[in-house]
Amino acid sequence: MRRLASFLSFVFHPVFIPVFFILFLLYVHPIHFLGYTDQQKKIVLLQSIALFTFFPLVTVTLLKALGFISSIQLKEQKDRIIPLVASGIWYFWIWYVWKNLPGQPPITIHYALGVWLSSVAALMLNTKFKISLHAIALGTTLGMLLWMVFHERLFFGVWLSVALLITGLVSSARLLVGEHRPAEVYWGLLTGSLSVVLAAFFV
Repeated sequence: MRRLASFLSFVFHPVFIPVFFILFLLYVHPIHFLGYTDQQKKIVLLQSIALFTFFPLVTVTLLKALGFISSIQLKEQKDRIIPLVASGIWYFWIWYVWKNLPGQPPITIHYALGVWLSSVAALMLNTKFKISLHAIALGTTLGMLLWMVFHERLFFGVWLSVALLITGLVSSARLLVGEHRPAEVYWGLLTGSLSVVLAAFFV
């Protein structure tokens, strides 16, 4: 069970979850990227991979190589400070780029802003306790999906069920591997969800 929990924690790592959501919007959702060519979709996907995943991973790897953090898994609160600041820069960047691109689907701008706000909240809350970054990423994405459920005339039953299942499994996995206490996971889910709500006022 611990091996399965570790596997789920890796597959649904915070740097991968936003890309999964963008993939859902690009290739599953019938509206937001309607009319986009395959080439245009690939550009959006590459932007997502670069700024949500690649640059944050490179940053953490360099910090470990230079001795600024003790582990790339960021198990200690102090190890999370610089990576959260750096990731916040990348997240702000993709939000700013998308916000100023003509024709960019508003849902992606909303989501990117929610991700950035959640990273800022994570940095502040990290000074108090070891909040679950997995739970924050899951909460942000689940919150965005719930927002879409209430604002779009589409049937999201299957995908909402899948999102809830993944959120429950990964949250449980973080507890099973002993990385977090329940309160740290609950706070992460709440923080991510509230970040999406707050982002809605600025989009």
